[in-house]
Amino acid sequence: MEQSKMLNKAKTAVKKPAKRKRDPEGTRVAILEAAGKLLAKDGAEGLSVSQVAQLAGVNRGTAYQHFPTREQLLDATTAWVSERMRTAVFGGLDFNNVKQVDPMHVATQMAEFAMENPELGRVWLFEVMSSTRPSNDSFWNLYRTQFEKFSKSELAQPGIDAEVHSVIMLMSAFLWPIFTRAHTRTTKERQEMARRFSKEMLRLSLFGTMRPEKFPDLAAQITADSGVKVAAARKKAK
Repeated sequence: MEQSKMLNKAKTAVKKPAKRKRDPEGTRVAILEAAGKLLAKDGAEGLSVSQVAQLAGVNRGTAYQHFPTREQLLDATTAWVSERMRTAVFGGLDFNNVKQVDPMHVATQMAEFAMENPELGRVWLFEVMSSTRPSNDSFWNLYRTQFEKFSKSELAQPGIDAEVHSVIMLMSAFLWPIFTRAHTRTTKERQEMARRFSKEMLRLSLFGTMRPEKFPDLAAQITADSGVKVAAARKKAK
């Protein structure tokens, strides 16, 4: 009898391990971070839910609960990267007045993000550019929309194709790090290369590379094409 009481006391003295709190959002973020690393390493073709689960340190079944298919995981990861870019490049900016948006700030933040996340940025760029509905992407939609507003303002040259210009700028931003990585060794050197890139992009936007008076025929052709586009845009707006 006495021995039985002692055993019962021993059982009650041993505390049961506390159950791990469920954190669905934390688990989701861990999965997306792991997916981002695999995307940067192996590209979209090398992405699988099971591999991501293993890297994230979560149960495979849990990963499939969040993302039942590889396609859903890829879409969610692309959106996650897009949101990170939007926060890094445009966070804190007021877009109610296009004149208040600092071009130097946007160009610098874009160059720095691309330099710090070169592989991930290129995967994002490919997925969005190859999408049939790129406007669904938060960063692309904000980037293109804001540049379109600028192109229609008194601050811009007439006849700018906002969509083409946006693609050129983003492609340049995420390809420049390839050249940079091959020609730099330190973080300080990469930062300097990012500064050079943003400065040249701004110079091109502000001054261009050609003196129109030296190419009168080409200038006339471009001006005529721009005039047609402006007229068409005005007619469409009415």
